[in-house]
Amino acid sequence: MTRGRTRPVRGTFDLISMVVATRNPPAADAGPGLEHLPPEQQAIVRRCREPLSVAEISAHLNLPLGTVRVMLGDLLDAGLIRIHDPGPADQPHSRLYEALIDGLRQL
Repeated sequence: MTRGRTRPVRGTFDLISMVVATRNPPAADAGPGLEHLPPEQQAIVRRCREPLSVAEISAHLNLPLGTVRVMLGDLLDAGLIRIHDPGPADQPHSRLYEALIDGLRQL
């Protein structure tokens, strides 16, 4: 799957990074498409017709996160997926965490 690699050739892939296929893969009986890819990478492209997080992909495929990151790097390099990394506006503010901790302490 990873040919012994432990790091992706491209990208960092945070757990909450969203992955989406750049094109819809053809159905299994529709002829040429993704057959040049290993089955696990084909599964990633097929699952990512709708955006999925890196953590969700790992869980759906029942593969270690490091393995998934390496395969995502290959797919990104081939132009088969896009990545949306969370920006500061996408991440919960530290005040939210503080309020959550305070609420839990009051229980």
